[in-house]
Amino acid sequence: MAVPIYDYHCRKCGHRFEQLVKPDETPHCPSCHAADPERQFAYSAAVSTTRTRGKALAVARSMSKSIKKEKDQAHAEYLRKHEEDHR
Repeated sequence: MAVPIYDYHCRKCGHRFEQLVKPDETPHCPSCHAADPERQFAYSAAVSTTRTRGKALAVARSMSKSIKKEKDQAHAEYLRKHEEDHR
């Protein structure tokens, strides 16, 4: 069984902490030992699948093509101006 890590905020003392817990358990606050901390949304939690990696790769390739196109255009413009200046 996987044991996920969650972020918690203690409602009693305000302490923020991370804890590895089973899905049906709630930890006690390590600071004041209150039994009902509030579980927070963790922005860093993500599941990487073949589908999400494929989407990320497609976005990266698209951005790379766009950057290459801009560089090629800038280089062509540089060469054109260089030729004009040296005639």
